[in-house]
Amino acid sequence: MIFNGQTLTKRSFYHFVSSVLPVFYQIAVSNYFKPFSTLHAGLEADSDLAFLFAKISPGSSEDEVFLSLQSNPACETIRLTHKLVGNLLHCFKDDWKSALGAFRWAESHPGYTPLPEFYDEVVDILGKMKKMDRMCTFLDEMCHNQQTVTLSTIAKVMRRFAGAGKWKEAVRIFDELGKYGIEKNTESMNLLLDTLCKSNRTLQAREIFLELKSHIPPNPNTFNIFIHGWCKANSVDEALWTIQEMKGYGFHPCVISYSTIIRSYCNQSNFPKVYELLDEMNAEGCEPNAVTFTTIISSLTKLERFEEALEVRERMRSVGCKPDTLFYNALIYTLGRSGKLKEAVRVLKVEMLTHGVKPNTSTYNSLIAMFCHHRQEADALECLREMESSPNCEPDAQTYYPLLKLCFINGKTDDLLPELMDEMVNRHHLSLDLSAYSLLIHGLCRSNKCEWAYRVFEEMIAKEITPRYQTCKVLLEEIKQKNMFDVADRVEEFMKKMK
Repeated sequence: MIFNGQTLTKRSFYHFVSSVLPVFYQIAVSNYFKPFSTLHAGLEADSDLAFLFAKISPGSSEDEVFLSLQSNPACETIRLTHKLVGNLLHCFKDDWKSALGAFRWAESHPGYTPLPEFYDEVVDILGKMKKMDRMCTFLDEMCHNQQTVTLSTIAKVMRRFAGAGKWKEAVRIFDELGKYGIEKNTESMNLLLDTLCKSNRTLQAREIFLELKSHIPPNPNTFNIFIHGWCKANSVDEALWTIQEMKGYGFHPCVISYSTIIRSYCNQSNFPKVYELLDEMNAEGCEPNAVTFTTIISSLTKLERFEEALEVRERMRSVGCKPDTLFYNALIYTLGRSGKLKEAVRVLKVEMLTHGVKPNTSTYNSLIAMFCHHRQEADALECLREMESSPNCEPDAQTYYPLLKLCFINGKTDDLLPELMDEMVNRHHLSLDLSAYSLLIHGLCRSNKCEWAYRVFEEMIAKEITPRYQTCKVLLEEIKQKNMFDVADRVEEFMKKMK
């Protein structure tokens, strides 16, 4: 690619990003860019993205960001595309000032008109960062500038208000829909009700519905929203009453209606009611689907009621319901937990193949986790290799967690552990998260490899991943026993900052 008259390779482009951008923006860019082995020919255009990042200083106000881009002659030569603007907003999703300033600049750029969804994205960023006044001001500016405010825009505003505990503000936005050129109808009412129910305000949603129903007719989705809301509030009786109310309006409860209540009964471990409701569904001519049965088998497995869980497959067959990938994943996990590993493998290699159901990453992850649970290292690694050769999925971080743990259990920290970590980082380009780093530090400390554990600790800090206090404490105790006093001082200093 060409940047500032110089030819940059993919790797030198990455080094350019790393050298010119502040740490915060390096992280933002790294969250967006894929590893070099997966980059496509379109990478050349992303040099514009890196250039724009280099012109934005951390901590700048939205006006400062706007002016720094507008006053730079080189920025005028950049050809703005929807992809570039979308990437800018994505990278600044946690920095509302930079996001808003950059968007203002893009909006003012000659010959470029942002997509409507970009306005929605800005609204969402402001709401996410709890800048509610600024979010409402931006919404008003959209109206003043004759930008279309859609129900999708309003949905983001309502949900951000509700998420911030300001549910009354969400209701106010609904009351003012006419101001934004949006009609108060069944769809917009359902949006408000759903927002409130998902924010644990089902009682308030019910009161509002009673006020609105005389001039805004409900539809089946209205009642499904309440069924979900009551179940979330652990008020199953209210959800059942809503089923009857739904029938009173001439609507037939659907599989979603019943499955939501079944999930609630599963959470209560009330399986007699689960089976009773399944019978009611059959009597109503409403056939349960794969999601319904996946909920049941997963809940029974969680309680270690394995035999009862496996009977769910037979019940599923009896009503002619076809399993999907998620059900098979749950079934494989159940078989593995119950020690029936050969049957679990047969489900993957025979039954899923016979029924034309493709495995996904979670399918293999379940098997790998089960092999590791039973300390069958060779089978777990063989499953990993099969997964890597599968055209439909590839390993993720969850794939490697049980394998890494097994290395510590089997004492394979000198050979298998480095090999697996190399695969994660260099072959599959996976990033370690807090859980992975914690697992490594604790495992290495128990394996008497505290020097390595400390290097992992330093890597965490460099990536701005804050370790848990207990992890620091375990590491500190180990390095003190090794008389690594300089290192111990650094860990103690970090722990003081955490407090």
